[in-house]
Amino acid sequence: MISVSQLTMRFGAKVLFEDVSTSFPPGRRYGLTGPNGAGKTTFMRLLAGESEPTKGSVTRPRKLSVLRQDQFAFDQHRVLDTVIMGNHRLWEALEAREAIYAKPEMTDEDGMRLGELEGIVGEEDGYAAESEAAVLLQGLDIPDALHLRRMGELQGGQKVRVLLAQALFGRPQALLLDEPTNHLDLDSIHWLEGFLNHFDGSVVVISHDRHFLNNVCTHIADIDYQTIITYTGGYDDMVLAKTQIRSRIESENAQREKKIAQLNDFIARFSAGTRSSQVQSRRKEVERLQVADLARSNIARPFIKFEMKRPSGKHVLELEGVAKAYDGPAVLRGFSAKLMRGEKVAILGRNGSGKTTLLHALLGGSPATGVADGLLRQVSGYAGKFRDAGTVVWGHEAQVGYFAQDHRALITPGLSVVEWLAQWDPAASQEELRGLLGQMLFQREEATKQTAVLSGGEAARLLFCMLMLQKPNVLVLDEPTNHLDLETISALNLALQRYAGTVLLVSHDEDLVEATATRVWHCDGSGRVEDFQGGYADYQEAAAAIASAG
Repeated sequence: MISVSQLTMRFGAKVLFEDVSTSFPPGRRYGLTGPNGAGKTTFMRLLAGESEPTKGSVTRPRKLSVLRQDQFAFDQHRVLDTVIMGNHRLWEALEAREAIYAKPEMTDEDGMRLGELEGIVGEEDGYAAESEAAVLLQGLDIPDALHLRRMGELQGGQKVRVLLAQALFGRPQALLLDEPTNHLDLDSIHWLEGFLNHFDGSVVVISHDRHFLNNVCTHIADIDYQTIITYTGGYDDMVLAKTQIRSRIESENAQREKKIAQLNDFIARFSAGTRSSQVQSRRKEVERLQVADLARSNIARPFIKFEMKRPSGKHVLELEGVAKAYDGPAVLRGFSAKLMRGEKVAILGRNGSGKTTLLHALLGGSPATGVADGLLRQVSGYAGKFRDAGTVVWGHEAQVGYFAQDHRALITPGLSVVEWLAQWDPAASQEELRGLLGQMLFQREEATKQTAVLSGGEAARLLFCMLMLQKPNVLVLDEPTNHLDLETISALNLALQRYAGTVLLVSHDEDLVEATATRVWHCDGSGRVEDFQGGYADYQEAAAAIASAG
């Protein structure tokens, strides 16, 4: 079990949480929630022993596993070995055993030490370590062909999945997972949900994926009001309970304020008269009826509203025989489709199946979109053609707004936030620009902040400002929820539902896809793109029918 006692964390005058005492017992799975800047990652680092609190103590189990965020720390190690390192005791024993076997001659002491090491390897199920590591990697869509490669040969998203497998390896007693669904496709997220739901230790997870939290968590530990309050159930249960509690206190306060006003009126009218005993009685009642203090929540909700300068034509997009291959097998094989005004297409598939490639094929070389090829090359890092065959025709008046997955490449360094935003509409006034920034929770002084120092969440919110300023009639969004907190994701979800234009969306956020998609394009990984008419539920039903028939 993990437990904390009278834990306080301050950074100068800023208090994240104060005198927190709580526990995370085995068999329970806790979602750690709160807006960006509330202290979620700081609290996780305290639980892991990677930081020291201002005050208080943390008790941890012997086998505690943490999802590492440093993608480059294991570049010289094999993928399988990196996973096995998740069990520190086993890995140290395996390394020591290997060092003894590498000696030209073994001494009696080496022999005795070898016996001890073999005992540790047996206790930690080390003889099945590679097969168990391989099962975890396969579940997270790391193919067998990569298991013996060096970590340095893998792409960033693949490294993150290997580090997640490392955290899950070795039957730990407790798991600390900070944003485990980042860089996972929907199939891998479903696999992870199943793994965690059968895990019998303690789990503390930070995630901005509401659907994931609802499917996995038995409890929510919410950082707000400079403390941590635990709620039973998933994320939606927590929001409901939190709202009800605050509403009840506000209602009770309103009734008390009304009663206090009546008593004060009586006191004012009769304090100088003959009814002094009654006045004294009412003064005591006023003291007793003090209004309960309502601490101010640190949750801030952005406002996103996508508008169009003018609508597009009825036929927004037509593609015929679109194909693309890199140095190996085809990523896209002759995909054809027609897109009508107002349709909202979710592009789904496993990582590496061609989702982003499809977006680039649609945008590249199409002047009607307003997305320059140079910009696409900067974002993708790819110098070749965005499609090898096929035609892409954008319809009358189609105006595209593009949210790139690697949005850092989209935001030019060397400018202030407001200067960068002004590029997208030179006619916009400073008041309009600052108003948009305010909607997306940029404080007034942050308008002059340099773009080079923006966090991932700030950069994403700045791109939404750009799209609201441009007012396009087609939105092309590639993983827009990465780096967003739950409040911003909820605002984006609502904005896309209300948007009257056309949407092409790549996302692993199941709630967002389910709420917005009217059509699904599924990249199957072999180059084929299957076109499912209907929403996400219709797609799931059709996909299940195809799978059972096959």
